[in-house]
Parts: sequence; structure tokens; C-alpha cells
Amino acid sequence: MSRNVDPSKPFYVRFNTPKEVADAAYEALKIAAETGKIRKGTNEATKSIERGKAKLVLIAENVQPPEIVAHLPLLCEERKAPYVYVPDKNKIGEVLGIAVSSAAAAIEETGDAEGLVAEIVKKYQELVK
Repeated sequence: MSRNVDPSKPFYVRFNTPKEVADAAYEALKIAAETGKIRKGTNEATKSIERGKAKLVLIAENVQPPEIVAHLPLLCEERKAPYVYVPDKNKIGEVLGIAVSSAAAAIEETGDAEGLVAEIVKKYQELVK
């Protein structure tokens, strides 16, 4: 995949996620956290992807150091797990109702967010073509 992204973004960002897709991803994460099953944090997201359970992975763009999440896009592609980039790790934590930020999160069971996740996955497939 060619890296046709904003040069100000971290090196692990492989495509630009439109704002409306990122916003929908936050919303899907919130709904799935309440009605489905999610994994929060880089380690939990990694395990979810490796086990083939991740329906959608959110990766924050403002992670320091970036190496913390740099393996996630490659792992997602290898395991065919859809993923999107979201601008803010603090917002992931906020959406999940935790007091700390989260560099990544994975939705394992969509719950009431099923339709929204399906829409985001469709957009993801268009972004990575």
C-alpha cells in the first residue's frame, strides 16, 4: 500500500481517516462498550487481533512514543482486521469511560453498533484500496 498521507502524521499512519469516519468510530466504540464487548489498550487490542476476534480496531494518532502502536496496522492487515485511525487517545479513554487515555481499542462484539461498524468497515475497505 502506498503511503499517501499527510506528512505531519506519525509514520505508522498508512491512510487518512476522514473526520466523519473517525467520529463514527468513536460512537461505535461507545455503543459497543455499553452493549457489546470491547478490548481497551494496545496489549488487549493486539490480543484481540491475533485471536481473530477484532471486528474493528481504533488506533490513536497522537501516541508517544509512536512505537507503542506501530505494529497494529501491519498486524491488522495480516489478520484481515479492519482498522481506522482516530485523532486522540484521550478521546478513546473518555468514550470508554476510563480515567486514562487509551492508544488503541478493539471492538470484539458490536452489540447495538452492528450497523455502524458495518458502515465503518465499508469505508475502511474504500480507504485501503
